Amino acid sequence: MAPPNIRPLPEHLQEVAIKELNERPERLAEDLEALKDWAIKEPHLNVRLDDQLLVAFLRGCKFSLEKAKSKLDWFYTLKTRHPDYYTIQNPDVPHFSELVRYGAGLILPIPLNETGPRIVFSRFGIYPVDKYELKDIAPIAYAQQELAMRADDTVVVNGFINLIDVAKVDAAHFVQYTPTILKKGIDFAEKALPLRQSSAHFFNVPTGFEKPYNMVMPMITPKQKERVFLHGNNLETLYAHIPQKYMPKQYGGENGCLVELENSTIKQFLDHRDYFKEDLKYRNNEHLRLGKQPNYKSLFGMEGSFRKIALD
Repeated sequence: MAPPNIRPLPEHLQEVAIKELNERPERLAEDLEALKDWAIKEPHLNVRLDDQLLVAFLRGCKFSLEKAKSKLDWFYTLKTRHPDYYTIQNPDVPHFSELVRYGAGLILPIPLNETGPRIVFSRFGIYPVDKYELKDIAPIAYAQQELAMRADDTVVVNGFINLIDVAKVDAAHFVQYTPTILKKGIDFAEKALPLRQSSAHFFNVPTGFEKPYNMVMPMITPKQKERVFLHGNNLETLYAHIPQKYMPKQYGGENGCLVELENSTIKQFLDHRDYFKEDLKYRNNEHLRLGKQPNYKSLFGMEGSFRKIALD
């Protein structure tokens, strides 16, 4: 039985959690307590002791306590080290809804094959570059991941698929994709995020997209490379992975209306304004860390050694 502060999983997800994530329902409270006890005793950590959030780290790490500790540490380490990139600083700004519209993925209601990974639909390049930069909308994506960790059991147990329309990306967007910004996204996904990405599918690929794509590829692991697909304008190759019926209605599918999903996503963020404000309290104090501090320069010291992407 799940601890009282954790939602019981539906039967089909509980079965996956047991078979694939090494979850033992009779030990869940004990495993959760072990992670919380460690976090409380680490002097540099100041984490949100939310059972539903913490169990996502255990499930995402297949109940390896050491891996869950590492992910949880990095989760707050990166948010502390780069607050302007990984966290929402002020949800009360007048343009907050606009940032959500441009930065959040749309979580499609029907998972792949009905009971598989969640499908997250994104449209890159829809934000006006004369008003915003990529770093302005990036915190929205990270905040959405945290909300999903607390609220979406399908994402936590089955993982997710990124479905990304890049038709609107142009040269003005490309120049914002610096190696440092791309590396920040990769490192958060590898080191801090307990959610499992099954695959990422880019489609409607414009001319020039290969340049940032080719720059990212050397930064990621061989296993991750196998999960990334470029489909150009040939959607038949996309449908071989994600049948058309799982696409949004505007793309000929049956999986949600983009306008309705956008409105509900904005509402979700507005409903969590207080959560985002409170989140700013939970940050590390690196001066109290026992042992060696992370080598941040090895992660993010690339700014001076790379130029922005050159476009023809």
